[in-house]
Amino acid sequence: MSQQLVEQCQKGNAFAQKRLFDQFVNRLFRVSLRYVRNESDAEEVLMNGFLKAFRSIGGFTYRDDNGLEAWLRRIVVNEALQHLRANRNLPLFQADELAEIQPDTEPLPDSMLDAERIHRLIMELPPGYRTVFNLYVIEGYTHREIADQLCISENTSKSQLSKARALLQTWLIQYGYEAETRRTS
Repeated sequence: MSQQLVEQCQKGNAFAQKRLFDQFVNRLFRVSLRYVRNESDAEEVLMNGFLKAFRSIGGFTYRDDNGLEAWLRRIVVNEALQHLRANRNLPLFQADELAEIQPDTEPLPDSMLDAERIHRLIMELPPGYRTVFNLYVIEGYTHREIADQLCISENTSKSQLSKARALLQTWLIQYGYEAETRRTS
């Protein structure tokens, strides 16, 4: 079904473009929102990503649905990074700034930490940390690829990831996750 949809999109069929958009919009919006915290900015990134995808879909070779989603995801991630650069929202934080950073989320209740709570904590990371964390952990980019994408060194990418993980671990301990996991182990 998706192969026919791609073929119709390659012919410029607006109905097929709408169906493709509807098929992937929710997943790709969440991808966009992982990089751009503001929902209206995330929507803008998503729309620009789809526009780029529809303009370049003629060069896309369909193999399977996973390949299509990966292609669309890469476009949206690149668009999010471009948005962050354009708005100067991609600072790479210094270690001494860590002490000042506190998440806006409420302390965790006495229940297991779920994906939504982890997502909220990730969203509280400084933009540079969050971006490298998402690219490496969620998207599966290598440090070399991240360095090329963000115009930083591989060591800076590794450092940002390390700092992001350390900060997340601190927050998890601060909000009682460590104690909760020990009780349930």
